[in-house]
Amino acid sequence: MDKLDEKKFYITTAIAYTSRKPHIGNTYDPVLADTIARYKRMMGFDVFFLTGSDEHGQKIEECAKEQGMTPKEYVDRIAAQIKDVWDCMNTSYDRFIRTTDADHEFAVRKIFKKLYDQGDIYKSEYEGKYCIPCESFFTASQLKDGKCPDCGRDVSDACEEAYFLRLSKYQDKLMEYYESNPDFFKPDSRRAEMVNNFLKPGLSDLCVSRTSFKWGIPVEFDPDHVTYVWLDALSNYITGIGYNPDGSSDLYHKYWPADLHVIGKDIVRFHTIYWPIILMALGEPLPKQVLGHPWLLVGEDKMSKSRGNVIYADDLARHFGVDAVRYYLLSEIPFAQDGSITYESMIAKYNADLANTLGNLVNRSIAMANKYFEGRVTRPAELKDADADLIKTASQSVQSYIRLMDAYRTADTAQTIMELAHRCNKYIDETSPWVLAKSEDDRNRLNDVLYNLIESIRMLGVMLKPFMPSTSENILRQIGVQESLKTMDSITADFGAADNYSVGTPQPLFARIDTEKKLAEIAAELPSPQPEKAEAAPENVAFLPEIGIEDFAKIDLRVAEITNCEPIKKAKKLLKLTLNDGSGAPRTVCSGIAKWYTPDELKGRRIVLVSNLKPAVLCGVESQGMILAADDGDAARVLFVEGVAPGSKVR
Repeated sequence: MDKLDEKKFYITTAIAYTSRKPHIGNTYDPVLADTIARYKRMMGFDVFFLTGSDEHGQKIEECAKEQGMTPKEYVDRIAAQIKDVWDCMNTSYDRFIRTTDADHEFAVRKIFKKLYDQGDIYKSEYEGKYCIPCESFFTASQLKDGKCPDCGRDVSDACEEAYFLRLSKYQDKLMEYYESNPDFFKPDSRRAEMVNNFLKPGLSDLCVSRTSFKWGIPVEFDPDHVTYVWLDALSNYITGIGYNPDGSSDLYHKYWPADLHVIGKDIVRFHTIYWPIILMALGEPLPKQVLGHPWLLVGEDKMSKSRGNVIYADDLARHFGVDAVRYYLLSEIPFAQDGSITYESMIAKYNADLANTLGNLVNRSIAMANKYFEGRVTRPAELKDADADLIKTASQSVQSYIRLMDAYRTADTAQTIMELAHRCNKYIDETSPWVLAKSEDDRNRLNDVLYNLIESIRMLGVMLKPFMPSTSENILRQIGVQESLKTMDSITADFGAADNYSVGTPQPLFARIDTEKKLAEIAAELPSPQPEKAEAAPENVAFLPEIGIEDFAKIDLRVAEITNCEPIKKAKKLLKLTLNDGSGAPRTVCSGIAKWYTPDELKGRRIVLVSNLKPAVLCGVESQGMILAADDGDAARVLFVEGVAPGSKVR
């Protein structure tokens, strides 16, 4: 094996399910994986980074039907949205695989046939409980309060013919793999969950085909069956680099086994039990590590459209910039505990770390170099105690950075980077360059201080590359760093790598945000809250109090016809509806349904209007009421009323 082969690194994300546009929590997967991939490239690894979309299943078939589309039309639209978000977040993937890609479907059919031919897949019948959103079967004993143990939604009775994978056959072999590969789980706590909750009680064989829907990869030798989600979806990690049971590509032989699967903690079971057993049955090597990262919560709650708390990465990027969003995700989600996001916490983090600490450091250091030395500073001839302490901190920061990044602890790494930035700001206070500038006798000392600052900023810029690629390049460009000094090797060497620096004109990296103004701007874009589905309500959310008939009578519900509909330029989520409510005068209502309906789909339709709602100004348009819609967890559905005259009262 040559040196390049020894330094290969194959990293994947969980592929995003194409039922809906991914929210900021879903976006953590590709951003985290991208950061690790970028770091590994900096460390000299030959990296292949795979991500993509999971596009088959009953839920998608139903979503497409509701939208009046074919399943392929539906997944084409959602997959494009997923890819757009990943691209917006500046992720440097090598392939975006779709499970509807021809090479993937071809290989999955071959995988299914191989496992069947060798007796690892057999036909039987399934009878139990099924959760459509999770695409999962459960026995009655596995349910939690009669509902899906994973998502809390209702399950339905299921009884159908199916093919099964013999998980039980490989249980002992899997346990042996766990024991001989102690680093397989990241964090290690995930191991106990799998062993105690699944392996010790004994594995049930896995359903790998369905007959109750058609949107899936057909089983080659039994066309009434389609391949079930996990055999299909998990196989992308090998089909995406050219696996084929009849003969795999050079790319596959180069990169497999995967060095790291980056996934959410909710799907650790599938990646550390089902997936290794599939590979064992195929006779292929197992992945080296699975990183089951925590979730990103909104405040204290899991993100959910039914709760009206969904935040999207591209919306955040419009308000704060891509690198700021990346930094927040990577610094606010701990290695083993859930992270949290609110607009308020995003602004606070932006101002404290990016504007005040990092941005201010870079801006004033470059400004002083320009003011006092016309932008050119040279390596110091001597070091003072304050210099030595700064240099020691910088050196220790680089060592900690490598140790933490090798362990994929990005939040701790971000803290290490920011602590060095804080130390640099403290160094400015300790040395007071503006005081030194008053005396010609202190001119050499002033040069040394500014050089030490610029050199430390160079180290910060290099370490920030995987986290904030554009910001990193901006910093290094502003201080005039040559390409050979933008590498990890250059910052692990002795402090003072450059003979001199010729800095450019300082340009603010992050302008401080006015919190109240920004929150008001965001609030103007948010859609009206949608009704919450009772059956999806989590246990820690209370239902609204009961009301009497006299309270309900205060709401004036009337049928109205949409005579015109148009987008609102300042708000991507809002549509401006012109309504005929039977009063003789047109009425304007703003509704946050632009994601799910086009103006042409709404014109001429009749809806239910809350006509006595207090008017509100949204993005410069006065909204004179609200239309009723239901939320199924994935999309808002307007309640249409056909064959009823505008103005008719809804009782």
